[in-house]
Amino acid sequence: MAGIKPATPASKPEEYKNVFVYLETRDDRLLRPALEMIGVGKKIAEKVNEKLYCILLGGNIRDQAKEAVSYGCDVVLGAESPALATYRTLPYSHIIADFVKEEKPNIFLIPATRNGRDLASRIAVRCEAGVTADCTEIDVEQDTRILLANRPTYGESMLAEILCKRHRPQMATARPGIFPVPEKVKSAKGEIRIREISPDKAILKKEILEYRKKNVVDLTAAKVVVSGGMGLGKPDGFKLIQELADELGGVVGASRPAVDMGWISRDHQVGQTGQTVRPRLYVAVGISGKIQHIMGMKNSETILSINTDPNAEIFKYSDYVIVDDLYKAVPALIQEVRKYKSEKQVAPTEPS
Repeated sequence: MAGIKPATPASKPEEYKNVFVYLETRDDRLLRPALEMIGVGKKIAEKVNEKLYCILLGGNIRDQAKEAVSYGCDVVLGAESPALATYRTLPYSHIIADFVKEEKPNIFLIPATRNGRDLASRIAVRCEAGVTADCTEIDVEQDTRILLANRPTYGESMLAEILCKRHRPQMATARPGIFPVPEKVKSAKGEIRIREISPDKAILKKEILEYRKKNVVDLTAAKVVVSGGMGLGKPDGFKLIQELADELGGVVGASRPAVDMGWISRDHQVGQTGQTVRPRLYVAVGISGKIQHIMGMKNSETILSINTDPNAEIFKYSDYVIVDDLYKAVPALIQEVRKYKSEKQVAPTEPS
Protein backbone atom coordinates (compact mmCIF):
# COMPACT_ATOMS: atom_id res chain seq x y z
CA MET A 1 0.00 0.00 0.00
CA ALA A 2 1.37 3.39 -0.99
CA GLY A 3 2.79 5.50 1.80
CA ILE A 4 3.23 2.62 4.25
CA LYS A 5 6.75 1.41 4.94
CA PRO A 6 6.99 -2.39 5.23
CA ALA A 7 8.54 -3.84 8.37
CA THR A 8 12.16 -4.87 8.10
CA PRO A 9 12.88 -8.50 9.03
CA ALA A 10 15.40 -9.00 11.82
CA SER A 11 18.83 -9.59 10.27
CA LYS A 12 19.89 -11.85 13.14
CA PRO A 13 16.85 -13.31 14.99
CA GLU A 14 19.18 -15.36 17.18
CA GLU A 15 20.34 -12.13 18.86
CA TYR A 16 16.85 -11.57 20.26
CA LYS A 17 16.45 -13.31 23.61
CA ASN A 18 14.17 -13.41 26.65
CA VAL A 19 10.46 -12.75 27.10
CA PHE A 20 8.96 -9.32 27.76
CA VAL A 21 5.53 -8.71 29.29
CA TYR A 22 3.86 -5.36 29.87
CA LEU A 23 2.29 -4.92 33.31
CA GLU A 24 -0.73 -2.62 33.34
CA THR A 25 -1.43 -0.75 36.57
CA ARG A 26 -4.22 1.38 37.99
CA ASP A 27 -4.33 3.27 41.28
CA ASP A 28 -0.81 2.08 42.12
CA ARG A 29 -1.64 -1.61 41.83
CA LEU A 30 -1.10 -4.36 39.29
CA LEU A 31 -4.27 -5.32 37.43
CA ARG A 32 -5.30 -8.96 37.08
CA PRO A 33 -4.35 -9.04 33.35
CA ALA A 34 -0.83 -8.03 34.39
CA LEU A 35 -0.58 -11.01 36.72
CA GLU A 36 -1.92 -13.27 33.97
CA MET A 37 0.86 -12.03 31.68
CA ILE A 38 3.48 -12.87 34.30
CA GLY A 39 2.13 -16.43 34.45
CA VAL A 40 2.10 -17.11 30.71
CA GLY A 41 5.36 -15.22 30.18
CA LYS A 42 7.15 -17.23 32.88
CA LYS A 43 5.93 -20.49 31.40
CA ILE A 44 7.30 -19.58 27.97
CA ALA A 45 10.59 -18.23 29.32
CA GLU A 46 11.25 -21.39 31.32
CA LYS A 47 10.46 -23.58 28.32
CA VAL A 48 13.25 -21.97 26.26
CA ASN A 49 15.57 -21.42 29.26
CA GLU A 50 15.41 -17.62 29.11
CA LYS A 51 14.48 -14.80 31.49
CA LEU A 52 11.16 -13.05 32.03
CA TYR A 53 11.33 -9.26 31.86
CA CYS A 54 8.39 -7.20 33.16
CA ILE A 55 7.83 -3.64 31.94
CA LEU A 56 6.36 -1.10 34.39
CA LEU A 57 5.60 2.58 33.86
CA GLY A 58 4.02 5.00 36.31
CA GLY A 59 4.41 7.75 38.86
CA ASN A 60 5.35 5.48 41.76
CA ILE A 61 6.03 1.87 40.82
CA ARG A 62 8.42 0.55 43.48
CA ASP A 63 5.80 -1.55 45.27
CA GLN A 64 4.40 -2.95 42.01
CA ALA A 65 7.93 -3.90 40.94
CA LYS A 66 8.42 -5.89 44.16
CA GLU A 67 5.06 -7.56 43.66
CA ALA A 68 6.02 -8.55 40.10
CA VAL A 69 9.17 -10.20 41.46
CA SER A 70 7.08 -12.08 44.03
CA TYR A 71 5.09 -13.64 41.17
CA GLY A 72 8.22 -14.83 39.37
CA CYS A 73 9.53 -11.95 37.28
CA ASP A 74 13.30 -12.21 36.76
CA VAL A 75 13.92 -8.58 35.78
CA VAL A 76 11.67 -5.54 36.18
CA LEU A 77 12.40 -2.68 33.79
CA GLY A 78 10.65 0.49 34.92
CA ALA A 79 10.33 4.16 34.08
CA GLU A 80 9.06 6.50 36.79
CA SER A 81 7.83 10.07 36.41
CA PRO A 82 4.87 12.18 37.56
CA ALA A 83 4.04 12.54 33.85
CA LEU A 84 3.51 8.77 33.66
CA ALA A 85 1.13 8.49 36.62
CA THR A 86 -1.81 8.07 34.23
CA TYR A 87 -1.69 6.11 30.98
CA ARG A 88 -0.84 8.28 27.98
CA THR A 89 -0.40 6.77 24.54
CA LEU A 90 2.60 8.65 23.18
CA PRO A 91 4.97 8.65 26.17
CA TYR A 92 4.14 5.05 27.08
CA SER A 93 4.65 3.72 23.55
CA HIS A 94 7.88 5.69 22.99
CA ILE A 95 9.47 4.67 26.31
CA ILE A 96 8.54 1.00 26.01
CA ALA A 97 9.72 0.88 22.40
CA ASP A 98 13.08 2.23 23.59
CA PHE A 99 13.28 -0.58 26.18
CA VAL A 100 12.55 -3.10 23.41
CA LYS A 101 15.24 -1.70 21.12
CA GLU A 102 17.80 -1.74 23.94
CA GLU A 103 17.10 -5.22 25.27
CA LYS A 104 16.00 -7.02 22.06
CA PRO A 105 13.46 -9.49 23.46
CA ASN A 106 12.48 -12.47 21.34
CA ILE A 107 8.85 -12.35 22.52
CA PHE A 108 6.76 -9.47 23.85
CA LEU A 109 3.29 -10.10 25.35
CA ILE A 110 0.74 -7.40 26.21
CA PRO A 111 -2.72 -7.87 27.76
CA ALA A 112 -5.52 -7.10 25.29
CA THR A 113 -7.13 -4.50 27.53
CA ARG A 114 -8.28 -1.18 26.09
CA ASN A 115 -4.92 0.44 26.88
CA GLY A 116 -2.98 -2.67 25.93
CA ARG A 117 -4.48 -2.81 22.44
CA ASP A 118 -3.73 0.85 21.92
CA LEU A 119 -0.17 0.38 23.14
CA ALA A 120 0.70 -2.83 21.24
CA SER A 121 0.05 -1.45 17.77
CA ARG A 122 2.11 1.67 18.36
CA ILE A 123 5.05 -0.26 19.81
CA ALA A 124 4.92 -2.69 16.89
CA VAL A 125 5.15 0.16 14.38
CA ARG A 126 8.08 1.77 16.19
CA CYS A 127 9.90 -1.58 16.42
CA GLU A 128 8.95 -2.70 12.89
CA ALA A 129 7.21 -5.83 14.12
CA GLY A 130 3.76 -7.37 13.77
CA VAL A 131 1.18 -8.22 16.43
CA THR A 132 -1.12 -11.22 16.77
CA ALA A 133 -4.16 -9.75 18.51
CA ASP A 134 -6.52 -11.13 21.16
CA CYS A 135 -4.87 -14.52 21.67
CA THR A 136 -6.54 -17.20 23.77
CA GLU A 137 -3.65 -19.72 23.63
CA ILE A 138 0.06 -18.87 23.70
CA ASP A 139 3.02 -21.23 23.57
CA VAL A 140 6.48 -21.45 22.04
CA GLU A 141 8.41 -24.03 20.00
CA GLN A 142 11.25 -25.09 22.24
CA ASP A 143 13.83 -25.66 19.49
CA THR A 144 13.10 -22.69 17.22
CA ARG A 145 11.82 -20.26 19.90
CA ILE A 146 9.01 -19.33 17.52
CA LEU A 147 5.92 -17.98 19.26
CA LEU A 148 2.75 -20.03 18.76
CA ALA A 149 0.02 -17.40 19.02
CA ASN A 150 -3.51 -18.75 18.66
CA ARG A 151 -6.53 -16.53 18.24
CA PRO A 152 -10.22 -17.25 17.54
CA THR A 153 -11.54 -16.75 14.03
CA TYR A 154 -14.72 -17.41 12.04
CA GLY A 155 -16.97 -16.31 14.89
CA GLU A 156 -14.87 -18.16 17.48
CA SER A 157 -15.58 -21.49 15.73
CA MET A 158 -11.89 -22.07 14.89
CA LEU A 159 -8.46 -21.19 16.24
CA ALA A 160 -5.87 -19.72 13.87
CA GLU A 161 -2.22 -20.26 14.79
CA ILE A 162 -0.07 -17.29 13.77
CA LEU A 163 3.69 -17.73 13.38
CA CYS A 164 6.24 -14.94 13.09
CA LYS A 165 9.38 -16.38 11.49
CA ARG A 166 11.16 -13.25 10.28
CA HIS A 167 10.43 -10.21 12.46
CA ARG A 168 11.50 -9.57 16.03
CA PRO A 169 10.25 -9.17 18.63
CA GLN A 170 7.38 -11.60 18.16
CA MET A 171 4.44 -9.70 19.63
CA ALA A 172 0.99 -10.77 20.76
CA THR A 173 -1.83 -9.41 22.88
CA ALA A 174 -3.59 -11.88 25.20
CA ARG A 175 -7.30 -11.79 25.99
CA PRO A 176 -7.84 -10.90 29.68
CA GLY A 177 -9.46 -13.55 31.84
CA ILE A 178 -8.26 -16.49 29.73
CA PHE A 179 -5.03 -17.27 31.55
CA PRO A 180 -4.76 -18.13 35.26
CA VAL A 181 -3.03 -15.93 37.82
CA PRO A 182 0.20 -17.67 38.91
CA GLU A 183 1.01 -18.60 42.47
CA LYS A 184 3.53 -16.43 44.28
CA VAL A 185 7.07 -17.77 44.31
CA LYS A 186 8.63 -18.62 47.66
CA SER A 187 11.90 -16.79 48.28
CA ALA A 188 11.52 -15.01 44.92
CA LYS A 189 14.61 -13.18 43.72
CA GLY A 190 14.52 -10.73 40.86
CA GLU A 191 16.38 -7.70 39.61
CA ILE A 192 14.63 -4.32 39.66
CA ARG A 193 15.86 -1.56 37.35
CA ILE A 194 13.79 1.62 37.60
CA ARG A 195 14.76 4.84 35.87
CA GLU A 196 13.54 8.21 37.03
CA ILE A 197 12.96 10.05 33.78
CA SER A 198 11.70 13.33 32.36
CA PRO A 199 9.81 12.49 29.17
CA ASP A 200 10.52 14.64 26.14
CA LYS A 201 8.00 17.49 25.84
CA ALA A 202 7.47 16.47 22.22
CA ILE A 203 5.67 13.31 23.37
CA LEU A 204 3.66 15.11 26.04
CA LYS A 205 1.52 16.99 23.55
CA LYS A 206 -1.71 16.21 25.36
CA GLU A 207 -2.35 17.32 28.91
CA ILE A 208 -4.69 15.43 31.23
CA LEU A 209 -6.89 18.05 32.87
CA GLU A 210 -9.14 15.72 34.79
CA TYR A 211 -9.39 11.98 35.42
CA ARG A 212 -12.90 10.74 36.03
CA LYS A 213 -13.50 7.24 37.31
CA LYS A 214 -16.44 5.37 35.87
CA ASN A 215 -18.13 2.78 38.04
CA VAL A 216 -17.55 -0.17 35.75
CA VAL A 217 -18.17 -3.73 36.88
CA ASP A 218 -14.93 -5.75 36.81
CA LEU A 219 -16.10 -9.30 36.23
CA THR A 220 -12.58 -10.60 35.61
CA ALA A 221 -11.56 -10.31 39.27
CA ALA A 222 -14.73 -11.89 40.70
CA LYS A 223 -14.63 -15.32 42.33
CA VAL A 224 -18.35 -15.85 41.67
CA VAL A 225 -20.29 -14.63 38.63
CA VAL A 226 -24.06 -15.11 38.27
CA SER A 227 -25.22 -14.33 34.72
CA GLY A 228 -28.69 -13.92 33.30
CA GLY A 229 -29.86 -14.34 29.72
CA MET A 230 -32.93 -14.03 27.55
CA GLY A 231 -34.56 -16.84 29.52
CA LEU A 232 -35.29 -14.27 32.22
CA GLY A 233 -38.01 -12.96 29.92
CA LYS A 234 -37.95 -9.44 31.35
CA PRO A 235 -35.48 -6.90 32.78
CA ASP A 236 -36.88 -7.35 36.30
CA GLY A 237 -35.47 -10.86 36.20
CA PHE A 238 -32.06 -9.40 36.97
CA LYS A 239 -33.31 -8.51 40.47
CA LEU A 240 -33.39 -12.25 41.13
CA ILE A 241 -29.94 -12.67 39.59
CA GLN A 242 -28.63 -9.88 41.84
CA GLU A 243 -30.15 -11.53 44.89
CA LEU A 244 -28.44 -14.84 44.16
CA ALA A 245 -25.15 -13.09 43.40
CA ASP A 246 -25.34 -11.22 46.72
CA GLU A 247 -25.93 -14.43 48.67
CA LEU A 248 -22.97 -16.09 46.95
CA GLY A 249 -20.71 -13.07 47.39
CA GLY A 250 -20.46 -12.59 43.64
CA VAL A 251 -21.23 -10.13 40.86
CA VAL A 252 -23.86 -10.04 38.13
CA GLY A 253 -23.05 -10.94 34.54
CA ALA A 254 -25.21 -11.16 31.44
CA SER A 255 -25.39 -12.56 27.93
CA ARG A 256 -25.14 -10.21 24.97
CA PRO A 257 -28.82 -10.55 23.91
CA ALA A 258 -29.92 -9.45 27.40
CA VAL A 259 -27.59 -6.46 27.15
CA ASP A 260 -28.77 -5.62 23.63
CA MET A 261 -32.35 -5.63 24.91
CA GLY A 262 -31.36 -2.95 27.41
CA TRP A 263 -32.15 -5.12 30.42
CA ILE A 264 -28.74 -4.43 31.98
CA SER A 265 -25.73 -2.24 31.18
CA ARG A 266 -22.99 -3.43 28.80
CA ASP A 267 -20.28 -3.56 31.47
CA HIS A 268 -22.01 -6.72 32.78
CA GLN A 269 -21.65 -8.55 29.46
CA VAL A 270 -19.76 -11.85 29.40
CA GLY A 271 -18.50 -13.23 26.10
CA GLN A 272 -16.50 -12.60 22.96
CA THR A 273 -17.48 -8.93 22.76
CA GLY A 274 -17.76 -8.49 26.53
CA GLN A 275 -15.54 -9.60 29.40
CA THR A 276 -13.82 -12.96 29.67
CA VAL A 277 -14.14 -14.44 33.15
CA ARG A 278 -12.49 -17.25 35.06
CA PRO A 279 -14.25 -17.41 38.46
CA ARG A 280 -14.33 -20.28 40.92
CA LEU A 281 -18.09 -20.50 40.30
CA TYR A 282 -20.07 -19.40 37.24
CA VAL A 283 -23.86 -19.63 37.37
CA ALA A 284 -25.66 -19.29 34.03
CA VAL A 285 -29.38 -18.60 34.40
CA GLY A 286 -31.59 -18.69 31.33
CA ILE A 287 -28.64 -18.68 28.92
CA SER A 288 -28.80 -21.02 25.92
CA GLY A 289 -25.04 -21.15 25.33
CA LYS A 290 -24.08 -19.58 22.02
CA ILE A 291 -20.38 -19.93 21.22
CA GLN A 292 -19.76 -16.19 21.69
CA HIS A 293 -20.87 -16.49 25.33
CA ILE A 294 -19.15 -19.83 25.91
CA MET A 295 -15.79 -18.36 24.87
CA GLY A 296 -16.12 -15.82 27.66
CA MET A 297 -16.74 -18.24 30.55
CA LYS A 298 -15.74 -21.78 29.61
CA ASN A 299 -12.55 -21.64 31.70
CA SER A 300 -14.49 -21.12 34.94
CA GLU A 301 -13.52 -23.60 37.66
CA THR A 302 -17.11 -24.78 38.24
CA ILE A 303 -20.13 -24.05 36.03
CA LEU A 304 -23.76 -24.39 37.13
CA SER A 305 -26.46 -23.84 34.49
CA ILE A 306 -30.21 -23.42 34.94
CA ASN A 307 -32.46 -23.79 31.90
CA THR A 308 -35.83 -25.31 30.98
CA ASP A 309 -34.36 -26.80 27.79
CA PRO A 310 -32.73 -30.18 28.55
CA ASN A 311 -30.77 -29.85 25.30
CA ALA A 312 -29.39 -26.38 25.97
CA GLU A 313 -25.93 -26.02 24.45
CA ILE A 314 -24.49 -24.56 27.65
CA PHE A 315 -25.13 -27.87 29.46
CA LYS A 316 -22.26 -29.39 27.44
CA TYR A 317 -19.84 -27.09 29.24
CA SER A 318 -21.45 -27.32 32.70
CA ASP A 319 -20.40 -29.30 35.76
CA TYR A 320 -23.90 -29.13 37.25
CA VAL A 321 -27.25 -28.51 35.55
CA ILE A 322 -30.77 -27.74 36.76
CA VAL A 323 -33.52 -28.38 34.22
CA ASP A 324 -36.38 -26.32 35.60
CA ASP A 325 -38.14 -22.96 35.48
CA LEU A 326 -35.56 -20.47 36.71
CA TYR A 327 -38.24 -18.61 38.69
CA LYS A 328 -38.67 -21.77 40.75
CA ALA A 329 -35.06 -22.97 40.77
CA VAL A 330 -33.30 -19.72 41.66
CA PRO A 331 -35.45 -18.83 44.74
CA ALA A 332 -34.98 -22.41 45.97
CA LEU A 333 -31.24 -22.12 45.43
CA ILE A 334 -31.16 -18.81 47.31
CA GLN A 335 -32.94 -20.40 50.25
CA GLU A 336 -30.47 -23.30 50.31
CA VAL A 337 -27.52 -20.90 50.27
CA ARG A 338 -29.01 -18.92 53.15
CA LYS A 339 -29.69 -22.10 55.09
CA TYR A 340 -26.10 -23.29 54.57
CA LYS A 341 -24.68 -19.94 55.67
CA SER A 342 -26.90 -19.87 58.75
CA GLU A 343 -25.92 -23.39 59.79
CA LYS A 344 -22.27 -22.63 59.25
CA GLN A 345 -22.44 -19.60 61.54
CA VAL A 346 -24.06 -21.50 64.43
CA ALA A 347 -22.13 -24.75 64.03
CA PRO A 348 -20.19 -25.67 67.20
CA THR A 349 -16.44 -25.26 67.01
CA GLU A 350 -14.17 -28.27 67.22
CA PRO A 351 -12.44 -28.73 70.60
CA SER A 352 -8.85 -27.57 70.52
